[in-house]
Amino acid sequence: MNKSFLLENLRNIPDFPKPGIQFKDVSTWFAEPRCLKMLADEIIKRYENRGITKVVGIESRGFVLGSIVAERLGAGFVMCRKPGKLPGKTLKASYAKEYGLDNIEIHFGAIKKDDTVLIHDDLLATGGSMKAAVDLVKAFGPKKVFVNFLIELRCEGLRGREVLEDVAPIDALLTIED
Repeated sequence: MNKSFLLENLRNIPDFPKPGIQFKDVSTWFAEPRCLKMLADEIIKRYENRGITKVVGIESRGFVLGSIVAERLGAGFVMCRKPGKLPGKTLKASYAKEYGLDNIEIHFGAIKKDDTVLIHDDLLATGGSMKAAVDLVKAFGPKKVFVNFLIELRCEGLRGREVLEDVAPIDALLTIED
């Protein structure tokens, strides 16, 4: 994986969605075919021998590589969405994030007890949305749960790794000190 190339193609948007937030926009990676392939290849390399049967992508950037990784691993893909976006019965969790409160849901029955699950999202900052997703996935009772991010953001006030380190194995393709 060419970290320099990825960093050159990562867009930083200051003061979005509110003043003081330095938003790491991975959509520029998704638009660049070499970045998209590089990221997918790296995630596959890290998880191809772990028996993954389901990949959970967190809305919405987690859907992009989550679905690619699921297909390449021969696993199912499960969407973790904001409330009201999934039809039918869902399980729901609330969480705090760096700029407000939010909720996420997963379809009831989407994960079985014999599943090994990889939960994927774009960025680890406070860890709130991923902690909620892990809690939801674990409510289904799968055999094992792994957590993957494209970027782990490390800066004062963001303690995402601390929030998650006792709930599931954590992996990030890139770490950015900001």
